[in-house]
Amino acid sequence: MPWSGAWEVDYNHRCVTLKAFETRESQQEALRMTLEDARTRDVFQVLRGWRNEMYPIFGHNKPDETTVSMERAGSALFGINTYGVHMTAYVRTVDGIKIWVPRRAKSKQTYGGILDNTVAGGLATGEQPFECIVREAAEEASFPEALIRSNTKPCGTVSYVHIRDERAGGETGLIQPECQYIYDMEVGSDVIPKPCDNEVEDFYLWTIDEVQKALAEGQFKPNCAVVLLDFFIRHGILTAEDDPAYAEIVSRLHRILPFPTS
Repeated sequence: MPWSGAWEVDYNHRCVTLKAFETRESQQEALRMTLEDARTRDVFQVLRGWRNEMYPIFGHNKPDETTVSMERAGSALFGINTYGVHMTAYVRTVDGIKIWVPRRAKSKQTYGGILDNTVAGGLATGEQPFECIVREAAEEASFPEALIRSNTKPCGTVSYVHIRDERAGGETGLIQPECQYIYDMEVGSDVIPKPCDNEVEDFYLWTIDEVQKALAEGQFKPNCAVVLLDFFIRHGILTAEDDPAYAEIVSRLHRILPFPTS
């Protein structure tokens, strides 16, 4: 990283600190310039996927306030907590629950061609989780806003620490703590999601057995697999009688992250 004078760098303890500024805006600008400089110099492959989307960073002194924001593409370089929204749309049939599963477009910067949750997206600075899922549902699945607002049920969060691999694009081994706001939406057989933007290739209505098989084969994006496990637990599909590691699985779906989360 091309550290400027705005940073204190302790190479012995492998620690970097953004110096105190008179205003939050000045601190924000110093962070932006650092990442922009690294992008211009092409120091990190991960910055080639620049999004122009800002992610919030919450501080220890005032955990209920966003201290500064960071370009989404740079978040993994600093290992900050990132946030998103994930929704599972499902249908109750005579054969049991079926889940709408999308395949990400092969052209996606990250995890191209991999299976995903019905609707998912990153939560930008200042955006409320439910409003985010409403927006993403329209953009990715062509779901009407009225349907989302009337049928979507908030189901808590999952939190975990993810280590990025080559499918994520850019450098591998980057550590990414994440918190996802989870939603369910039960729909009738007449509700069929359709790709709206260039992020989704197609949607499949799969049985639980088909979803579990794809999970076991590693076909899902890692954080989407976490969300599906949470769905299985909440709907009684995965129980303590099914798996001796049940308690451990539940615990790992709700890790306490090492930084403020709100």
